[in-house]
Amino acid sequence: MTVTQSEALAALHRVFGYEAFRGEQEAVIEHVVAGGDAVVLMPTGGGKSLCYQIPALVRPGTGVVVSPLIALMQDQVDALRALGVRAGFMNSTQDFDERRVVEAEFLAGELDLLYLAPERLRLDSTLDLLSRGKISVFAIDEAHCVSQWGHDFRPDYLMLSLLGERWPDVPRIALTATATHATHREITERLNMPTARHFVASFDRPNIQYRIVPKADPRKQLLSFLREEHPGDAGIVYCLSRNSVEKTAEFLTRNGIEAVPYHAGLDAGTRAAHQARFLREDGLVVVATIAFGMGIDKPDVRFVAHLDLPKSVEGYYQETGRAGRDGLPSTAWMAYGLGDVIQQRKLIQSGEGDESFRRRAGQHLDAMLALCETVRCRRGQLLAYFGQDPDPAGCGNCDTCLTPPETWDGTVAAQKVLSTVVRLQRERGQKFGAVQIVDILLGRRTAKVIQFDHDQLSVFGIGEELTEAEWRGVVRQLLAQGLLAVEGEYGTLVLTEASGAVLRREREVPLRKEPKKPVTSRSGGSGPSGSGRGERKAKAAAAELPAALVPAFEALRAWRAEQAREQGVPAYVIFHDATLREIVTVWPTSVAELGGISGVGEKKLATYGEGVVAVLGALGGPSGAAVEAEAGRAEAPPHAAGEEARGDRGDQEDWPGFETEPEPEPDWA
Repeated sequence: MTVTQSEALAALHRVFGYEAFRGEQEAVIEHVVAGGDAVVLMPTGGGKSLCYQIPALVRPGTGVVVSPLIALMQDQVDALRALGVRAGFMNSTQDFDERRVVEAEFLAGELDLLYLAPERLRLDSTLDLLSRGKISVFAIDEAHCVSQWGHDFRPDYLMLSLLGERWPDVPRIALTATATHATHREITERLNMPTARHFVASFDRPNIQYRIVPKADPRKQLLSFLREEHPGDAGIVYCLSRNSVEKTAEFLTRNGIEAVPYHAGLDAGTRAAHQARFLREDGLVVVATIAFGMGIDKPDVRFVAHLDLPKSVEGYYQETGRAGRDGLPSTAWMAYGLGDVIQQRKLIQSGEGDESFRRRAGQHLDAMLALCETVRCRRGQLLAYFGQDPDPAGCGNCDTCLTPPETWDGTVAAQKVLSTVVRLQRERGQKFGAVQIVDILLGRRTAKVIQFDHDQLSVFGIGEELTEAEWRGVVRQLLAQGLLAVEGEYGTLVLTEASGAVLRREREVPLRKEPKKPVTSRSGGSGPSGSGRGERKAKAAAAELPAALVPAFEALRAWRAEQAREQGVPAYVIFHDATLREIVTVWPTSVAELGGISGVGEKKLATYGEGVVAVLGALGGPSGAAVEAEAGRAEAPPHAAGEEARGDRGDQEDWPGFETEPEPEPDWA
């Protein structure tokens, strides 16, 4: 078939209200429309959905979208219908009559897009239905779920190669926001797409500020973060366990922040209700396990926080990517400490799976620890992990760029920790965890120290130059560097093959200093990377409206909320915040002028145009030349196809006779 480029652009403008594609979108769409297979890697907020929606609109037949997001299909379909797209879905939440209606629409050619859960493709009835209709394109969303080593593996994805076998003439497009080179290769192989063209966009999300702070009292730290930086903002807080989810949500609610829990242990009705509230309400915080968030299209999530260490960089990137889909400034914040490292190591050792699986899990964790402990740009570390070249000057929008961390020579401190572990094992045949090791180094005669006569060890009290928090930081970083390992269900510490080189003084151990005060997103920052922040500062400034336009913006938000309540859909289905910002900046006085706003397609113009103009008309227009001048300086947020854009210590003291003389060694060495 032949579809001209102008037809795709016409559909983009008519349905979605955009004038041009961005990035790789045009090339992807042109290739798929022409009948080619494609594997597409784009970050969350990069406009992946358009890469299959436009082909489905311009090619004859129905686009079939395979998605694991059953709980979100209704919202996805509602959002498309609001644009005038004929969309439907089939999954286990529907009754027989509802499915029959969708089936009839598909067979009659009355659907542009049909969403299916992957498990439905195991049913002969579904395959028979698809064979009797006309299919324009197969879209495999969240394609990383096919990776058996990945963080979101779904077994049903393994059989999706049958789509190419049964419908060889229908183009397939596999899409994901998260994939290393290995996962990318696995997607291609398992979906049997050897001739697919590959499109890889930058994984950079410049509007997100990445911050990792030392864990002290994590819930109180989270509360301060929310109160000081994100009061009234919508966001997601991730915890590792269901119990932690429940307690954290309760803690936030008790302290005046509206929060709800979400995890697999809650009944389906409660989970659905909490998800619906998050999508439809402003300023709600969801505290969740990783069971929540994939496919959430809420554009104004202003922060994603982690109270526990994610298992992999892929998982971390996927979860933090749920913030700032509208392109406006957002924060990825995490509290991280020694306990996280020990807990994750224990989970790997005690978890199911063979040795190969545990080795892969350990590699994932090592990469995550490297991100946490890096003294270089965190964004650069993320991009390098996914095989992309970071800016050597740094990003200017992460904690290590805003407040560059200090390092110190921790070789002697490392030797003390390792020597303590050696003494316990060799002299006593004992293994202990980090708490006991630190108590011995600090010379604390705790009940446990006295019980095991550890105050008689030669290493007792040799570490009084550091605080408890600093020693815990040393142990954490030794674990991260592979110089210590965790063993058994109690998390005892043991040496590794690399430990000997440190004890023999053949290897130096640079360590990162624990910061006195974590950087905040409102701090200006200083240091060598400060000059590189101009572009991101400009983007942040563009998101701010002149004060005189804020009442109009809020009036449109209130109008939008009323429309959303009446229709039972999330507010962003009506218009994104970024669109409202541009509307008040341009201040259209007619429906025709409103049609020139990016993100306002024909259906939305017909449905909401008069309402928007009426709200602005009631306000009497922007007031005065000063406002116009301000509005001119505050450039409207950029719009893009598919998404709305927009106690430290110094150097350690030498020990007499230790570093300067090889003999005699100190008693503990």
